[in-house]
Amino acid sequence: MEDLFNRKINYLRLSVTDRCNMRCIYCMPEDGIHNKLSHSDVLSVEEAVEIVRQAAKCGITKVRLTGGEPLVHKGILSICSEISAIPEIKELCLTTNGVLLKKMAKDLKDAGVDRLNISIDTLQEDKYAKITRIGTLKNTLEGIAAAEEAGFKNIKLNVVLMGGINDDEIADLVNLTIDHDWEIRFIELMPLGECINWDKGAFISIDEVLKRCPGLKPVKTDGVAAIYKLDGAKGSVGLISPISHSFCSNCNRIRVTADGRLKPCLHSKDEIHLKGMTGDILKNEIIKGINSKPMEHTLKETKSQSLRNMNRIGG
Repeated sequence: MEDLFNRKINYLRLSVTDRCNMRCIYCMPEDGIHNKLSHSDVLSVEEAVEIVRQAAKCGITKVRLTGGEPLVHKGILSICSEISAIPEIKELCLTTNGVLLKKMAKDLKDAGVDRLNISIDTLQEDKYAKITRIGTLKNTLEGIAAAEEAGFKNIKLNVVLMGGINDDEIADLVNLTIDHDWEIRFIELMPLGECINWDKGAFISIDEVLKRCPGLKPVKTDGVAAIYKLDGAKGSVGLISPISHSFCSNCNRIRVTADGRLKPCLHSKDEIHLKGMTGDILKNEIIKGINSKPMEHTLKETKSQSLRNMNRIGG
């Protein structure tokens, strides 16, 4: 299905929980989630699958499961297996911090997950602890290894680029692609939620990666990411620039939050209620959401207009 600006909308990012087993500084408050969703507020397995089933009738072919941390959801394997069985869905992906992958990677593969994005903002143990507040780098590295052992290919490692925090590791992260068939994805920090009032120096352009790694050469565009490679490298580098180089004209996605609200745009306060709906009624609301997508996001006074933190939207 096309939206009102002739963009083909075929990608749904579905949050299954607002809970997380970390407290990343740019995503969540230090003392955890305030106003946690109750069990009855969160989409049930059946509701989540029904949303995807009706979205597929509207042209959605790719689904990404997010959170919070989706692997803390007790029904995540059921959600994965049921969504992967929907004929129109050609790709099922999942974004995770990797902590639980050591014990769940094989089950996720068996449940029909095609690809993983794993968040890892630093390669330094002490810095990892500071960024995540309660996480350990070792667990995430073991999760990446388990994912590979389970047979996952084309693994993408997400790095939120933060000036003065992890930008000194750009070259080290890029160099991971020399010996590993991974895509290191650098993502610009967005003025949203916990970091909305951070010092402006933390918000640096993705162009900084190219300045510090001049050996990177452009290869292609993959959705919202510009893909680069080092000569002879097994892997690649993806640059995602929602702030410095807006990709709104090519946006192909809608988002649904864990409490069943469709967000036509990440940075908009607009939401459409879906929870509890089924069949054509639900499909028509999804169509309304697609037709509500704005031409581009507006960062008023450089701040997102979204009323939610990222953990309550779906990363």
